[in-house]
Amino acid sequence: MPPFRLTRRGALQLLATGMASAALPAFAQWPDRAIKILVTFPPGGSSDVLARVMAEQLTKKLGQPVVVDNKPGAGGTIGGAQVASAAADGYTLMLSNTTPIALGPFTLDKQPYDPVTGFTHIAYLGAAPLVVMASKPSGIKSYADFEAIARKDGRMDFGSGGPGSIGHIHGELLKKTTGINMVHVPYRGGAPMTTDLIANTIPVGIDVITSYVPFFKSGQLVPLAVTGTQRSPLMPDVPTMVELHQPRLVLENFFGLSGPARLPPDVVARLNAACNEVLVMPEIQKKLTELGIVAKPESVAMFNGFVKEQVEVLGPTVKGAGIKL
Repeated sequence: MPPFRLTRRGALQLLATGMASAALPAFAQWPDRAIKILVTFPPGGSSDVLARVMAEQLTKKLGQPVVVDNKPGAGGTIGGAQVASAAADGYTLMLSNTTPIALGPFTLDKQPYDPVTGFTHIAYLGAAPLVVMASKPSGIKSYADFEAIARKDGRMDFGSGGPGSIGHIHGELLKKTTGINMVHVPYRGGAPMTTDLIANTIPVGIDVITSYVPFFKSGQLVPLAVTGTQRSPLMPDVPTMVELHQPRLVLENFFGLSGPARLPPDVVARLNAACNEVLVMPEIQKKLTELGIVAKPESVAMFNGFVKEQVEVLGPTVKGAGIKL
């Protein structure tokens, strides 16, 4: 083998390569360790279920563990604030949804973050309607029954996944729109509320449809109305609020992946592409459809525009209803 000889041209090429490597930012090697997705609600709810489905698939696509960390409280703003203040390095993300983005911050006297500019909104994942549901022993079999009994009794207790949750907000809007005396009973997530609904400790609950389909199928809970503009394929016999002549009560829970503001564009692009690849996988589509989530890949620009629109519409609605945590 001839002896190695470094020519002037070769030396310049090596020097240029070394300088380029040295100039590469740290995120060029992203990810080189575990990524955390914060969920702003307790385990078992719709955001938690979706986060764990996405984390499993993103682990495979990114080559590093993607773990879920539940940080509930204050209408999703505790977890939201933690992500907003995290390092913009792509290792702390949030399963964003309607509550911590477009509702929770507006229930506080002082917003802990700007829901539009305080984050990098990376990928839209999908949306699910809420469902107004009743305990079977309550005897409420339809939305008409619900209104009639509430007006007759002079009040109707309703449960939600927590103060400032989307179910809480919808209940307050229902109260304001219909004039029914709705009394909120907050829970720490959907799971404990489900237990009390089945036991008839509370007669009515309002939450994202995702976690409740099995209980409707088993007959343990009674779906009264869905809050989307179209009937859910999971419950085609259940009317929408539009059909019930309550168009102002249409409200869906969107899901997305967000991170701290000013995430590196390369990280955002890679995460968006990975999420979109996951969302079109037939087994994932089937899983999310079964949970009531309509999954839809979108661009980063679309998701940012969507978030801005949701905040502009829902923020004033929450303030106008006088909902406070």
